[in-house]
Amino acid sequence: MQIETDTIAALATPAGGAIGVIRLSGPEAIAITQKLIVSRKSRQHPDLASKMRYYGFLTDSEGNDIDDVLVSVFHGPHSYTGEDSTEISCHGSSFILQQALHALINAGARQAEPGEYTRRAYLNGKMDLSQAEAVADLVSASNRATHKLALSQLKGHFSSELSLLRDQLLKMTSLLELELDFSDHEELEFADRTELKSLAETIDKRITTLARSFETGNALKQGIPVAIIGKTNVGKSTLLNQLLHEEKAIVSDIDGTTRDVIEDTTQINGITFRFIDTAGIRKTDDKIEQMGIERAYQKLDEATIVIWVLDAMPSNAEIEEMAEKCEGKKLVIALNKSDLAEGDKLPENSELSPSRIQEECSKFDMQYSILKLSAKFGEGISELEEKLYAAADIPEINENSIIVTNARHYEALTKAHISITRVIEGMEMEMSGDLLAEDLNMCLEELGDITGGTINSEERLQNIFKHFCVGK
Repeated sequence: MQIETDTIAALATPAGGAIGVIRLSGPEAIAITQKLIVSRKSRQHPDLASKMRYYGFLTDSEGNDIDDVLVSVFHGPHSYTGEDSTEISCHGSSFILQQALHALINAGARQAEPGEYTRRAYLNGKMDLSQAEAVADLVSASNRATHKLALSQLKGHFSSELSLLRDQLLKMTSLLELELDFSDHEELEFADRTELKSLAETIDKRITTLARSFETGNALKQGIPVAIIGKTNVGKSTLLNQLLHEEKAIVSDIDGTTRDVIEDTTQINGITFRFIDTAGIRKTDDKIEQMGIERAYQKLDEATIVIWVLDAMPSNAEIEEMAEKCEGKKLVIALNKSDLAEGDKLPENSELSPSRIQEECSKFDMQYSILKLSAKFGEGISELEEKLYAAADIPEINENSIIVTNARHYEALTKAHISITRVIEGMEMEMSGDLLAEDLNMCLEELGDITGGTINSEERLQNIFKHFCVGK
């Protein structure tokens, strides 16, 4: 892969803050910066190559002061990109930052492309491809869980796991290919097939576990979808507002107020949940409302967790329908409007008591939990949040956790699983070593594709880095 030889510049921080940072990287990064930096007293250009930090004025090409700045100097390979780099810290005014960037480009740099700094870091061996992708995940992390997973991947925990699997596969491949070198001696067998099969099954088990973790990783990244379902005017929109801690949905005593899907996210114990308030389910001749009800059922199908809001005892037909539609999902039955009952809780002999609901629901094959709440007064919301967190069934996550969050990684792992499965099946059918080695090499290539060990296509690299921030 050809290494870029020009010098790039870009704003590395968003405009509007107290401080803005412009980053330069490339063979002329220090020289270009030095052209535009002058001493505050002598107005001489300092020798930046011999310094780590310098405080002075940044000027334009005509010598006019733009701002007083702090320059940080990084000599390659001891920099983010592995190249000579500088970072210029200016005041955060949009005008100042644009003037500074314009001056640097006039002095010989060019505007960096999205993700070009991280791409250069990858090409210069500062990180592998999965670590480079973790940079984008770290920048876009929206909750504690995704932050920890991105940090784990950036530290190379995922890469180390893949490296171990590849080393084991390489050992298997080498033994099989060694047999091919002695093909004239069919009795020679360097690779014990029983041991190879056991090792292949162990590797396949780990690859499968990693691939399956994508379901959890994707949910953490996108937000766990929770559909709020129920009849009209049972308090779904009020409940949504309580969960979001803001007035997101219109609340009214008029039936059918919510006619379309309302979605928003919030965090519970560091995990993002994506709540979906749906149109009230009832029979209606209103075509617009009917479309909303159809969308409600569609969102119910897409949800992982369903909150069924009740303010009256449902019929057996309604319970049966909900049991059918929630098959394979986590169902939380929320008995709303407890504030209308005597005292602060619904009495056990109430028509809508938990014991009565449990008695009726036990007639059907469904998994659920029940709680009483008052969406209007916020009673029981904390308990509901705990039930939702438990229903999400998210494993304990720390900075060493390995959970796949990238669709490209998932696809490669799936293909690697197919290849190693063919190896196991081939050994069971006593296939020749050359055919086994071919499938092993395919598995190696798929795993290598994740870290960039086998990537040699400029177009593929462009596709991976094009969604990065310009300053990264």
